[in-house]
Order: sequence, then C-alpha cells, then structure tokens
Amino acid sequence: DLQELEDEGLLQRIHGGAKKEDLLGFEQNMSEKTLKNVREKQMIARLAAELVNDEEVIYLDAGSTTLEMIPFLKDKQITVVTNSVKHAAALVDLQISTIVLGGQVKLSTNAVLGANTLSQLQAYHFNKAFMGMNGVHLERGFTTPDPEEAAVKRLAITNAQDSYVLLDHTKFNKQTFVSVAPLQDATIITERCPLEFLDDYSERTTIKEANQ
Repeated sequence: DLQELEDEGLLQRIHGGAKKEDLLGFEQNMSEKTLKNVREKQMIARLAAELVNDEEVIYLDAGSTTLEMIPFLKDKQITVVTNSVKHAAALVDLQISTIVLGGQVKLSTNAVLGANTLSQLQAYHFNKAFMGMNGVHLERGFTTPDPEEAAVKRLAITNAQDSYVLLDHTKFNKQTFVSVAPLQDATIITERCPLEFLDDYSERTTIKEANQ
C-alpha cells in the first residue's frame, strides 16, 4: 500500500514508515539540499562532466547536483554561463572562464532570477545545458516550485543544442508547482531510474545512468 501511495506522489517512504509528500510549492534551501543524497549526486555529476568537451560553451543551472559537477570540470578549456552566485564562485576558484547572469539573487537557492536575467540569457546560446529540477513526471514533464526559476530553466533549455537534466532516483514520478519542459526536451542523467518507472520513461526520453 505504501508503495502505491508513493508511486502516486502522495507520500514518501522512509525507514520505519512514511511521511506526507512535500507541497507542490515547497522547496528546501540550498544548504539543506547539499546534504541530501551526496554520493548519488556526485555519481551523476561525474557522468555529466564527462559529456563536456574543450572549447564548448555550457550553461550550468543553479542547484545542488549541478554544483557537484564543478570539481569534475577542472582543467577543461570551456566557458560556463550560470545563474548561481555560488556556482560562479566555485568556477572562478578553478580558473574556469565564467559568465554569471545578472538579476536578483534568491537567497534560499542562490539562483539569480528576474527580468534582467531572462533578458541577458536570451542573447546566449550553448552547446550543452545542465539543469537541476525538483521533479520529473511522465505527464507533467520536468517541474520546479518557483515560476521565476521555471522561466530561466525553460529559456536555457531552449537556447541549448543539447540539454541534460540531472536527477537522483528520488525525483522520479514527482511533480511540483510549475512545468518547465516536456520529457523529450532533455536527456535525464541519473544514478538509477527506479525499475517500476524505467520502461515508461525510456519511451519518452533518453536516460543515462551513472555506473556504480
């Protein structure tokens, strides 16, 4: 019964029981996110970084999993555009050519958002975009709780030749407040897709799984 309720997005199973699923508009702050599923995020980040080639221009979205990509980008001859002040600082520390978008900083996630952000982003085009998301759902696609963050994510995906969404297994079959893009608009990079969802998601998009 608990498995069925979790599959429907109504609760999340935990050790010893279950808890009610988060509200659609709720989002943890960056410090909380960085402490969750760290090993899984690092596996995903390593695989994502392997897709980056020298001389490329990439977009690195704000988020805890995309943040884990940065150490794996060391010594790559690339230009990175990001909407995260935290990401920008880490990239500069590694002497990676970095453009940080201007706008208002959302304190809980360190993401730069707003009309100025969108205006600047509109002018840029990328070889690859690496995106964070709060959920992925067969019918709702990729989702996030914040409409302003959704607008930035949507435009970055549109302006990239290839887009990748970095998700750990807990994000599958979850939906939050705002739809960002349909499944076919991006390749999912994950440490594993739960077996009960694998066939359905594989019919709609490409899934790259990191090796254990």
